[in-house]
This record gives sequence, structure tokens and C-alpha cells, in this order.
Amino acid sequence: MPPTPRVKGRGTVTVPPHRFEAWRRMELDDGWPADAEGAEGTAPSTQVREEHARSILSRNDSPDIGFELSINPYRGCEHGCIYCYARPLHSYLDLSPGLDFETRLVAKVNAAELLRAALSTPRFRPQRLCLGAATDCYQPVERRLRITRSVIEVLGAARHPFSIITKGAGIERDLDLLAPLAAQRLVGVYVSVTSLNPELSRRLEPRAAAPARRLQLIERLSRAGVPVGVSVSPTIPFLNEPEMEKILSAAREAGAQTAFSIPLRLPWEVAPLFREWLQNHYPERAERVMARVNDMRGGKDNDARFGSRMRGVGVWAEFRAQRFRKACQRSGLGQERFDYDFSRFRAPGLAAQGELF
Repeated sequence: MPPTPRVKGRGTVTVPPHRFEAWRRMELDDGWPADAEGAEGTAPSTQVREEHARSILSRNDSPDIGFELSINPYRGCEHGCIYCYARPLHSYLDLSPGLDFETRLVAKVNAAELLRAALSTPRFRPQRLCLGAATDCYQPVERRLRITRSVIEVLGAARHPFSIITKGAGIERDLDLLAPLAAQRLVGVYVSVTSLNPELSRRLEPRAAAPARRLQLIERLSRAGVPVGVSVSPTIPFLNEPEMEKILSAAREAGAQTAFSIPLRLPWEVAPLFREWLQNHYPERAERVMARVNDMRGGKDNDARFGSRMRGVGVWAEFRAQRFRKACQRSGLGQERFDYDFSRFRAPGLAAQGELF
């Protein structure tokens, strides 16, 4: 099978059917020249649909994730990370986890309004909350729509602690909000650094900030007093995993305080997309990479069981975990979660009244 054409700025150019789709498509060369947008080397444009969502807080009951609540201001992500475990979520929109995930975005324009209402309900109690768990809340479209900023304003007014995970340098714009909250132990930021190699990073995450820019981001957040951690996730055998120690050392030097790492996960439609990407970019390593992934996932592309999905199983998974722990110790990085002050929370209505006195 010939390699799929590469398109600058996109993780994939294919539009595979999602798992709920009744129809299956087949490519057919009809002899006509390709449209300009589909031509090799031309990046398809990004479309953003505004949505008035029904709810904004997602609850997590998974024992191997370190938060109970999450907020995702967008559906889909223009960063185009080929390995993104959130790609299959586009299936619920009747869209492809492939190119559609990167180019057909949904913006929850009423996110701040919904959040304010949710925090005001009498039964609400503050819990660990993560902003951007299934989509990067600082992807390029945030510069214009500013939905993430409006959500932070609501959380800040209510003094509700939260964490952010991002690989987008746009978070620097909101330092005026984050720094005062950090001084009250209300926020922590995790910056995802998957590689220090610009070429590998550009292929894995075509529209995300470059590695040097992410280290600079860690430094600037730290200098502003915002607690910063580094996520070396996902680790991919024979691609970015050999860099693990160097990434942790560079992040600590930049100002990171803590770190975590998750081996590559390939749920649902992500597995064939990633295999195709490997054949396109690293065909000489593709079999070795997937063989090692299968070794750590019980002989499969993915293992979704609680307790193993975030760590993997077997000898190689344990070896990876030991390397990570020792590298953190050498670099002086902790592996604990940030310590937040939940006692400051005030429901939005009460917070507004308190500001009058």
C-alpha cells in the first residue's frame, strides 16, 4: 500500500469512518485532478462551530486519574497530535476521529455561564478539577474566542482550585489571572513536553508549540509564581522514550516542580491512525514500535482496564516506570499532585456578595 500523502500542519489527512458509522467509504481515483484543499502539501482549513452546550462539568469515576471533575471548552483540537486518546470522542458528533478531529472543532461559547450556574447549586462541593483533559484549552482558536479565559475568571471569582494541562503557549496571556490564584494555592499548570527534537515534535504534534517554546513557558510560569509540572506523555518506544531523562532534566532546569508520564494509549480509532502515521514517517521502526507497545498492553494495541491503562503491564512497562522514577529523583522532580486550598471556595453568588464588604 502506498504511503498516505503528508500535509503540512496536520497530523493525518485521512478521514476514517468512526465506530458508530453504518457506511464504509472506499477511495477511488476517477481521473480528475484533486481539489486544491485536498492536494498534497496544502493544509485543510479549520472550521469552528459554536455550540450552546447543556453542561460543562464532566465527572470522572476512574480510580487511576487524579481529578474528579474536568472542563473542556472545545471539542476536537487543532494541535493535531496523532496519538491523542480523545480523537474517538469525535465519533459522538458523527465526525471522523481522523482529519475531522483536527479541522472541525466545536466551541462551547456558553461555558462560563454554565460553570457559574453549576458552582452555584446548593449540592455542589469543590473537588479536584482539570481544565483541558480531552482537548487543549489553549489551542490556536482560543486566541480569538477566549472561552478558556472566561472559565478561569469564573473559577477565580469562586476561589475554586483547578489544574491546567496544555502544550499551548497561549496560556501566557492569562498570567494576570493565574499568578494571583497561584499565590492562594488555587491553580497549578502541567506543560506537556513529549520531545526535545523539533522535527519529531512537528510530526507528532504539528500545530503545538515547539519544544524550546514549551520549556520557555515552564520558565515564565514558574517565574510568575505559578506551580508547574511537566507531563512526559505519551512515551512512545523507540521514538520519544529514549529522551525521557533529558526532557525531565530540561524541565526541572526551566522551573518544573513535579512530573508524570503515561505510556502510549491507542483506544478505538487511534490505533489504525497511529499505525498509518508510523508507516508514513518512520517505516523502518514501525514494527519495533508496535511490538513494544503490544508487549506493554497485554498483547493488544490498547488495554483499557483501570489500574493498567495508565501504566501498562509486563517487564517493559515496569522498566519504563523505574527509569522515570529514578530520572525524577536525579532531577529533583516530585511525583506528587499539587496541594490546593479547597477551604477558600465560595459559590459565585456568595463570592459576589462578599466582595461588597
